[in-house]
Amino acid sequence: MMKHLVLVAILLAVIAAGCISDRSSPNDEQAFGSEVNIDSNIVKEGDLFPEKVEVEYSSRFSVEYYDSYKVVTVNQPWRGAEESLVYLLVQRGTSIPDGYEEATVFEIPVEGIVTISTTYLPHLEILGVTDHLKGHKDIRYVNSPYVLEMVEDGSVVEVGGADSINLEVIMDIDPDVVMTYATGNPAYDVHPKLEEVGLDVVINADYMEEHPLGRTEWVKFTSLFFNKEHEANLYFDEVVTEYEYISSLADQVEDKPTVFSGVSWQGTWYTPGGKSYAARLMEDAGASYLWSEDNSSGSMTLGFESVYDRSLDADYWIDTGIWSSLDEAKADDERYFDFVAAKSGNVYNNNRRVNEWGGNDYHESGIVHPEDILADMVKIFHPELLPEHEFVYYQQLAPLTGGTQN
Repeated sequence: MMKHLVLVAILLAVIAAGCISDRSSPNDEQAFGSEVNIDSNIVKEGDLFPEKVEVEYSSRFSVEYYDSYKVVTVNQPWRGAEESLVYLLVQRGTSIPDGYEEATVFEIPVEGIVTISTTYLPHLEILGVTDHLKGHKDIRYVNSPYVLEMVEDGSVVEVGGADSINLEVIMDIDPDVVMTYATGNPAYDVHPKLEEVGLDVVINADYMEEHPLGRTEWVKFTSLFFNKEHEANLYFDEVVTEYEYISSLADQVEDKPTVFSGVSWQGTWYTPGGKSYAARLMEDAGASYLWSEDNSSGSMTLGFESVYDRSLDADYWIDTGIWSSLDEAKADDERYFDFVAAKSGNVYNNNRRVNEWGGNDYHESGIVHPEDILADMVKIFHPELLPEHEFVYYQQLAPLTGGTQN
């Protein structure tokens, strides 16, 4: 069980230029509208979508609005993908326009959704559409109390375990959309199997983003399928305001402590690339990430020795897998206590909110609360800036039994 949790934590860490235009339909005689309540199937002429989203931070999706439909593009849905994915969202009761034969078509607002990752669950709560959730893969890792209540009363069913997907259960649910991710690795990707049986699949590429606010902005992506742009805009604007305020505090600090991240697993050390959203969080929190010069936006795989040489004298060490104490670190490898950060106890992990099965809320609600993650990091690196802040997702590892090793 412990090895499985370590692998889950590592995989989450590894997995862990939007634009918009407002146009008239290219085929105006097919463009219809609805009443102001766009959840209704009553149709009139005109612009159906008075509230629109503008993509500001995300570089992975874009949307074009027409009178009665939206064209949503996911740019490079996984690393190495050579083509974008296009989704045609057509208001219920209106005609499907010509010219989008290669796009996957959805009638909106969608009425039933199945989610394959917990990172999408907070979107539904923010938009007020959690009641449309019909199934989720591996309920054990869910932290949302509301979703767990729905599981308890039978309105949400489990559609797979840690390493499997139950196609028959999903087909019985018959959702309007199955939202999942893609890595380009058949060992982890489920979307080909879903598509083979005729299910309508949407690829969410939020984990590819380089900015924490870019990841959060995918709540706007989800809103497009429910016609909930208004709710998405309100929420995102509030998060941006808070995030930028906290970042501005840290930006004024001249002394930026050095930090490294991750742990070694079976001889390989996984750490964020220098252009990843995790690296950006460290930068915005006023720290100097030791691999900031790296140009990759995903996770880097390094040897223990290369991390050892560079990180030996670093001030802080964060995101250490599933550890909650320095005793666990010592049990894994006593060489960890050659690091100055370990000797001084400056080791912090993002596992303050983990359920009994290892489901980490950092990878669930944390996706839509980068302002809280940033505040936690500022509290770590510059506690004087946020003296009243209490940790939400991070915690300091408990000291060694019998005292810190010198």
